[in-house]
Amino acid sequence: MNTPAASGAASTEIDLLIRPQWIIPVEPAGLTLSGHALAVHNGLIVALLPDEEALQRFRPRQTLDLPGQVLLPGLVNLHTHAAMSLLRGFADDLPLMRWLTERIWPAEARHAGPDFVRAGTLLACAEMLRGGITTFNDMYFFPDAAAEAARQIGMRAVLGLIVIEFPTGYAADADDYLAKGLAVRDTLSGDPLLSFCLAPHAPYTVADKTFKRIATLAAQLEIPVHVHLHETRHEIEESLKQHGMRPLARLHRLGLLGPQLIAVHGVHLEAAELDLLAHEGCNLAHCPTSNLKLASGIPPMAEAQSRGLNFGLGTDGAASNNRLDLFHEMRHAALLAKGASENAEVLDAHVTLEAATLGGARALGMDEQIGSLLPGKAADMCAVRLDEWFIQPCFDPASHLVYVAGREQVSHTWVGGKLVMSKGLPLQIDISQLHDIAALWHTRLMS
Repeated sequence: MNTPAASGAASTEIDLLIRPQWIIPVEPAGLTLSGHALAVHNGLIVALLPDEEALQRFRPRQTLDLPGQVLLPGLVNLHTHAAMSLLRGFADDLPLMRWLTERIWPAEARHAGPDFVRAGTLLACAEMLRGGITTFNDMYFFPDAAAEAARQIGMRAVLGLIVIEFPTGYAADADDYLAKGLAVRDTLSGDPLLSFCLAPHAPYTVADKTFKRIATLAAQLEIPVHVHLHETRHEIEESLKQHGMRPLARLHRLGLLGPQLIAVHGVHLEAAELDLLAHEGCNLAHCPTSNLKLASGIPPMAEAQSRGLNFGLGTDGAASNNRLDLFHEMRHAALLAKGASENAEVLDAHVTLEAATLGGARALGMDEQIGSLLPGKAADMCAVRLDEWFIQPCFDPASHLVYVAGREQVSHTWVGGKLVMSKGLPLQIDISQLHDIAALWHTRLMS
């Protein structure tokens, strides 16, 4: 019997048809498909369907066969300070407050200008694309310079409009930070790869008056609020001394809790606080590697999962990790949750993959656009090789992604249907430029 294509029936022309060995679409949850193909046109996913049906229905300009590989949504880095890639290894083996006050803040005071941010963010974007990360949620100074880097390399960025009370080379006070950040948002809001969030740094660097204004702006602009919260015991102790309450209670009193809130770290959350976050529909950005490296502690992620609290994964900055690598974060998140709870079933492979993709997208209010491989969503994707000899055998691709594979197995990364990383190399910049940037800033920081 002739197929429709063989008998001359019309087929639809598309840009790209990808035929991997497996597809993990993330939605529906827990699903791994084999013998399927994904169709892309004009930057969007148009269909996910069996191979034979795809070959009959579509006439692709390009067909990419990926035997031994798994296709999944692009990873979403829910919390980072991208420009701090230039400070990778600059202040290791220190607790958080000494890390900040003795090394990081003094270095930023001397060096953190637009050139620093542009260069560091460019390095970070290239590194993230190499590891299958297609979207990052940033928090740093000079967001316009970060935007230039993200646009140059073709990555999706959520730019945090940072707010603190004290002066830096970027702004003089909280009002100045907000004014400059909102001006950047007004200028760049038409770019399809850029979006924005309000980014008050932390309860210990932001005053009540400023938090109230941020709550009002978040409601008016319908954008997320991205804030460090309950990262260390010291932070909580200081809040009790100064405000008579824990930081989360203070944010609740000031009107910050709700689906727009992305609480970063959440290491020291009590049961009642987890209940409150879940009740208010808040989101957690879980950064397990940074929390371990700064000795901040281990967040109660099994308890967060049991309450249905949405969470995504973040790398934090390269100065406190020291990799922008969500494969590391997935593995650390899953293993720490199991070890801390003494329950091997929590944060299983599919739950962890969802956190690294759809969970982050949901926290950013972008889950209708990215985070899973559903028709109509942006074709933000990565392909990962699971056929290399040293990671055999493979019984379950989802398990392999979380517990076995690393970013070195990522073969392709697409943003909006555009191939931006292939064969381990970013396609929008020569890696010799990245080496030159790193060498230049290494010299400046050392001197």
